[in-house]
Amino acid sequence: MRSGIAARLASRSWRFLISVLTADTLLATPLSAAHRSRAARMTPFAGYDMPVSYTPGVLKEHLWTRAHAGLFDVSHMGPAFLSLTARSGDPAADHAAVSALIEPLICGDIASLAPGRLRYTLLLNAEGGIIDDLMVGRPADPDRQGELYLVVNAATKPGDFGLIAEAAGAKGRLTRADDGALIAVQGPEAAAVLEALVPGVSVLGFMTFVRFAFEGGTLLISRSGYTGEDGFEILCPASLAEGLWARLLADERAWPIGLGARDSLRLEAGLPLYGHDIDATTSPLEANLAFAVSKRRLKAGSLRGAARLAREAAEGPSRLRVGLSVEGAPAREGAEITGPNSARLGLVTSGGFSPTLGAPIAMGYAPPAFAAPDTDLRVTVRGRAQAARVVAMPFVPHRYHRPATKLET
Repeated sequence: MRSGIAARLASRSWRFLISVLTADTLLATPLSAAHRSRAARMTPFAGYDMPVSYTPGVLKEHLWTRAHAGLFDVSHMGPAFLSLTARSGDPAADHAAVSALIEPLICGDIASLAPGRLRYTLLLNAEGGIIDDLMVGRPADPDRQGELYLVVNAATKPGDFGLIAEAAGAKGRLTRADDGALIAVQGPEAAAVLEALVPGVSVLGFMTFVRFAFEGGTLLISRSGYTGEDGFEILCPASLAEGLWARLLADERAWPIGLGARDSLRLEAGLPLYGHDIDATTSPLEANLAFAVSKRRLKAGSLRGAARLAREAAEGPSRLRVGLSVEGAPAREGAEITGPNSARLGLVTSGGFSPTLGAPIAMGYAPPAFAAPDTDLRVTVRGRAQAARVVAMPFVPHRYHRPATKLET
């Protein structure tokens, strides 16, 4: 039976994650039958029928991932490939050309991306607001230069794909890869679990990716994830998905984990959720994501919303995403953040109970004058003001694997 804490995580906190509810047609991932065979609690999310938790419940699944290895079905996400329609055969020139197709839409520097590397970046609108956050990767394979691997968010992928395809025009081709499975293996024992099935995968460093042969097919494996833990994401053909999932779960160190624990893990890691912590009104600098903004491109004024971003870089944004340690009941999305004299400063955008810390935490926006760590604030929960304090993020330290040696390509 789930504890009261786990039940709150699964019921209250989970509500704000349901992006699209549809009564008639929910899409199924290649692993839907496998989830039901394990008595997963299923829920609509971004138009898909997805597991929110399994028999152990959200709390135990969260803690298991922090201690061992958790398997997540994230096949609802939007993997795709952007490739040049015509390649020159010069790897450097082809990478520069395909980078030029997507860079006008994003704030990152893709042209300088090394082979085999991934980069977190943001799709921007004309005002410098965030349309989505995504991963962009340059393949390690010499014969794949002129191609980029993309992973966008589930709820935004139709618009994202349309925008990217339109920008590429006749020079590029966008090929969706969301008809297969995307499996995340996360936690301190993730590398050992996956290495047993795919020898050589453990040499990958954080934010690198390589293709591996597996049972007559190909797996595209990146060392990345959305939990703050070391881990991997595996793009897998639908025909291999159930077999790979079952073989991974045959290892006693691995548990299937639902999207409820994925959300509480990413909150502890201080990672933003699109549509809640960031949206089309939020700039990268307001969101404390300045690391994702190319300094070269900002200086050149070649970013969408360049005027706003340049002004915020020079003068500072009017608000900042902050982490909050909360006393009392958890502060959920929409709770008011107040300062001296009960003045309204902003809103909580994500919040809940932290199983690792054993206390409520939240993220939200506040003016820069109230954004420094150790600043005392208050949050309003059920009409009552509760003490909160600004703390540095992540709430729980990241444990990404960054080896001293570079990936050989």
